[in-house]
Amino acid sequence: MRGAKPSLDNVIPMKGEQTRRAPAAPEHLDDHAREVWERLAPVLINKGRLEPEYEDTFAAYCVMAGHVVAMSHEVAMMGSWYEVQTRNGMQQKHRASWVQLTQAVAGMNQLAARFGLTPVDEARLKGGAQGDLFADLMRSLDGPD
Repeated sequence: MRGAKPSLDNVIPMKGEQTRRAPAAPEHLDDHAREVWERLAPVLINKGRLEPEYEDTFAAYCVMAGHVVAMSHEVAMMGSWYEVQTRNGMQQKHRASWVQLTQAVAGMNQLAARFGLTPVDEARLKGGAQGDLFADLMRSLDGPD
């Protein structure tokens, strides 16, 4: 190519290439929750789903996801149940960590839906505007032109 080499300083990025920096994780997050924030916040920023007004809700999701990790470790070490002698004989009871794990998973799934973090919820958030109820019927009645 002839002439001076192009300078990258005068290149205007296309709209699709513009990215915002992910905000720093809130101070109150523990290590597990902070890892979730640092992993998912940039992805959600690029998809336009993590606006400043939603950061507290996303922080709650990160806390739940971190709690799932912590409780999973505890359940892996201690097991999900224990046996206790009652007047009816031996019974198996869930450990508190198992109950906390199931509650954290439920809370995490509920908050994940708000940010499109599951395939179904992502498709729901990508969906276009509501269509015309009778458009297909009218097209079939009108026939081809």
